[in-house]
Amino acid sequence: MPKYNRTFDLTLNDIELLEAALRVVERDLSLGREGARALLPAAQGEDHTSDIVELLGRLHNQKEFYRPNNGPYVSG
Repeated sequence: MPKYNRTFDLTLNDIELLEAALRVVERDLSLGREGARALLPAAQGEDHTSDIVELLGRLHNQKEFYRPNNGPYVSG
């Protein structure tokens, strides 16, 4: 039986592309386009939208945003 690859060699551009593709599929599912549903694997509850939103959230939470080390951070 094959095993999952636990190490990934993804660039930031790869992750941005994945996020964009997930957003397109999420949009198509919310608009009721059945072509997007055919691309997805069979889910237990068939609720792909919430799975996609949760995955996008996990990707977002793994990002490290810029914070300067010296001096206070002032946004805007």
